[in-house]
Amino acid sequence: MAYHPQISSLLRTTAQPVALDVGYGASYTTTVEWARWLRTVNPDVRVTGLEINPERVLPPREGVRFELGGFELRGYHPQLVRAFNVLRQYDVDQVPAAWESVCSRLAPGGFFIEGTCDELGRRSTWILLNAQGPQTLTLAWDPFDVDTPSQLAERLPKALIHRNVPGEPIYDLLQAADQAWAHTAGWAPYGPRVRWREARQLMIDQGIPLHPIRRRIRDCVLTVDWDVVAPAV
Repeated sequence: MAYHPQISSLLRTTAQPVALDVGYGASYTTTVEWARWLRTVNPDVRVTGLEINPERVLPPREGVRFELGGFELRGYHPQLVRAFNVLRQYDVDQVPAAWESVCSRLAPGGFFIEGTCDELGRRSTWILLNAQGPQTLTLAWDPFDVDTPSQLAERLPKALIHRNVPGEPIYDLLQAADQAWAHTAGWAPYGPRVRWREARQLMIDQGIPLHPIRRRIRDCVLTVDWDVVAPAV
């Protein structure tokens, strides 16, 4: 998020922006780490963790507040909301209401990042939403932890995890990524990052509208507009 041009621009140009981490769970560690990253963009960002379990609400730590709350956002109108591994616990038919609850409470120009990751963040997927709804899907993974891009399927957001079947756009995208990965096997001696760079370019050459990578980063990343992967009716 610190390197996303729209998010970082919003944080930089807002005096004391508000960022909420919804459903931080049993540990505050990720929320505090997230706050550190956001403060590299704007040191005045105010970060609050929200949790529906009263027993998990903590005193302030490292400049981060912790309060009782959920997708109603406790009356806040934040610039940025993060919810990871939260909707994974819900029924899929509850997802639209949760999205609407958050997006309707965002400050003007605000963003909601809803996604899923494994325990160490080696495999992660997320949807970027704003007041108009879902905008993009991103898949990101540690190149040394994943053998094929489709292994990210088990970490897809709730809205997509049951859609990874033939006839669905997300299935087609993952299959195309796997095929590109297989076709670039000749680059394997140069390491998985270089190989994925070539695989991405092959997908683009085939007409798949991948977003550009904004900076050189360690992980493999794939981002597409939401309409590329939106569930079939």
